[in-house]
Amino acid sequence: MATGSTGPRPGAAKSNRQTQQDAARRFAWEIASIDVYLQEIRSYWARILGVTGPQWMILMAVKDLDQGEGASVKAVSALLHVDPSFVTTNSKMLEKKGFLRRKTSREDARVVLMSLTDKTSKHVAALETRQDELNEFIFAGLTDHELEAMVSRLATLKRRLEKARLRAASEL
Repeated sequence: MATGSTGPRPGAAKSNRQTQQDAARRFAWEIASIDVYLQEIRSYWARILGVTGPQWMILMAVKDLDQGEGASVKAVSALLHVDPSFVTTNSKMLEKKGFLRRKTSREDARVVLMSLTDKTSKHVAALETRQDELNEFIFAGLTDHELEAMVSRLATLKRRLEKARLRAASEL
């Protein structure tokens, strides 16, 4: 009688599943650690401007989303995954401090469009060289293609996590 295997060992599937679960858990901890470091870096940039970390994120979102007409509260809140009321409250504070301009959309009076003030744009531009140097350090050893592939995979994972979040919430 042959001693060769005709299929996976009964314990092998469990072992593979356990290995994947362990890797997923380690991955989650790595992402959590990365988030902490990113928050610390954001807080550093925010302190330079004299704003909070979340306000810095709002300013960066406006900078990235504004195509000349301003960025809507809805678009900024979607990018940051926060409630629009959070963006509204903080953008009003940022406007009072002279960091943002807020104006009502000509097409829809319900929409508020935000843009950076000239002062803020100059401050952010002055920090970009330092940010670029940090990014070069952080992503050293990755080609542009590898970085794009990693970003693409993380975006796919983000979409799956969003669906998993909804699934978990529906089970409660």
